[in-house]
Amino acid sequence: MSVLDLAEATRQSAEWGHGLSHVLIAGGHVRRIQYYQALADVSGVPFVNLLELPSDPSVVEAADRFDYTERNVTPWRMNGGRMLVATTSITDEVRAWAWSRYGDAYDFVITSPYDILWQTQTLFRDHDSHKAREGLYEWKPQHSAKFTVTKAQKVTVLICLVGLVLALVIALLPTAIALMSAATALYTLTFVFKFILTWVGASRRADIAISDEAVASLVDRDLPVYTVLVPMYREARVLPLLAQALKGLDYPASKLEVKLVLEEDDDETISAAKELDLPGNFEIIRVPPSQPKTKPKACNYALQFCRGEYLTIYDAEDQPEPDQLKKAVLAFQTAEDSLVCVQARLNYFNRGENWLTKMFTLEYSQWFDFLLPGLDALNVPIPLGGTSNHFKLAALRQVNGWDPYNVTEDADLGIRLAQEGFTVGVINSTTYEEANGVMSSWVKQRSRWIKGYMQTWLVHMRDPVHLYRSIGPVGFFSFHFFIGAPAFTVLLNPILWAITLLMYGAKLEPFGWLFVEPFGTLALFNLVVGNLFLVYFGVVAALKRRYYDLVVVGLTLPFYWVLHSVAGYKALKQLITNPHYWEKTEHGTSSFTQAKLDDAQKKRAT
Repeated sequence: MSVLDLAEATRQSAEWGHGLSHVLIAGGHVRRIQYYQALADVSGVPFVNLLELPSDPSVVEAADRFDYTERNVTPWRMNGGRMLVATTSITDEVRAWAWSRYGDAYDFVITSPYDILWQTQTLFRDHDSHKAREGLYEWKPQHSAKFTVTKAQKVTVLICLVGLVLALVIALLPTAIALMSAATALYTLTFVFKFILTWVGASRRADIAISDEAVASLVDRDLPVYTVLVPMYREARVLPLLAQALKGLDYPASKLEVKLVLEEDDDETISAAKELDLPGNFEIIRVPPSQPKTKPKACNYALQFCRGEYLTIYDAEDQPEPDQLKKAVLAFQTAEDSLVCVQARLNYFNRGENWLTKMFTLEYSQWFDFLLPGLDALNVPIPLGGTSNHFKLAALRQVNGWDPYNVTEDADLGIRLAQEGFTVGVINSTTYEEANGVMSSWVKQRSRWIKGYMQTWLVHMRDPVHLYRSIGPVGFFSFHFFIGAPAFTVLLNPILWAITLLMYGAKLEPFGWLFVEPFGTLALFNLVVGNLFLVYFGVVAALKRRYYDLVVVGLTLPFYWVLHSVAGYKALKQLITNPHYWEKTEHGTSSFTQAKLDDAQKKRAT
């Protein structure tokens, strides 16, 4: 480390209000083990490498497990009737902690935060893994998708099926007409609700608007510690770009703890992370193998090691705007205490790559520019996106984190937060992602999303009375027609479209009896006006964001929704046969991403 580096770190320490050691380590100027070895020498106490000489398991208490990571302290070994306590810094707080447990019979040794993190993961591996999987189920089993369909729901479905078969046997034509009429009515109500959301949202911003002046006025020394979770599996290829994006965040590095959440058996990504020689504020959390093997389970596991006041999640390919964390801090500080989560907008850096990425971009533009503002205006629960959600850590722990058995854990969490009396907002900051431009990969990803919405609807409809009371009548209606109905209407699309086209287009009268009025007119209305609506608001979304190159391609949106039906039937099959299976999205497939990787490799080479 040069004199200039030391001078700059000293300046940052004063500006950020954080110790010089934290700044030096976070900036990569000093390796953690070097600093803490030197600290031990200065303090006149031994340094202990817990990887080589771990604590005696008999002196480690499960009741103190969270203190070990929160306070960076752990009992090491007994020596002559006195407890040797390993810590990263001998402070008054640590002395008080040691005295409360061992009286005067303790001495200190110095170790590094990484040693304590590694040892805690090792000693409490089974305990932490169990909590990650079963914490929500053991707290509120009615909110867990561990058993997607309860016995009561199975009995209800069975009774309905038996009743339907009997009705078809006894009165085939009236029953078929009733079924088609009900399907058409459901389809129409879903369409009308989205139209209302779009109409309301078009005249309103859902954003909690944070100005550049407000961001500039923040004093770094007053900022809290912020945790960034990055759950990844087999993402070694895009890891350099992620590290580059996170290093670019405008936040004091010593107050930013980045946790790369990696599966223990993912040797390739773990090796790639180590080879990058990341700064000291990056840590690897190794998730023990267990079922379900899902992103929310991995996040729950990592949640037990977080120390920030706030926490956010990014995906492997994410590129957040640099001031996003500061905007989230301001949003929390200026809002009501009930606001516990803010969602950043999402969009794509490869929107023009092919037809599929263009469709994806139009869809997200409609979502954030029209639908979410509409939900916000109606003051109803907002289903979260899977990335760039910012939380108050205490509130997230209060609701036991994410549901590890739900494959759209984000949407489910938005509903659960609302039921606990918390609110969610959207901030005026964008995270850019890689739009899925490979058809097979898109179907996998979308089928997981649809399956997750089906799971979420089934879980929260176990007790509809409680749901109604906790989110109100408008929220209850919104839950059905924004979460439940869309997940199932994608299954109806090809059936209703085909019959309507055959009846009105091919003039095949045998289908006419299925659509007694007014449902025949509604079916035609859904086919024609519904698709025109999709096209119109797709074009408007493109114009609003000045994506003029997407205006013409917006005319093909109906074909995009045909793909949703393909994904929907795959989702239904998996819901029945393999509800907790996580269809992994393949990242790094874009030519844009490849170009950035090539550029990053050249920079590292020089």
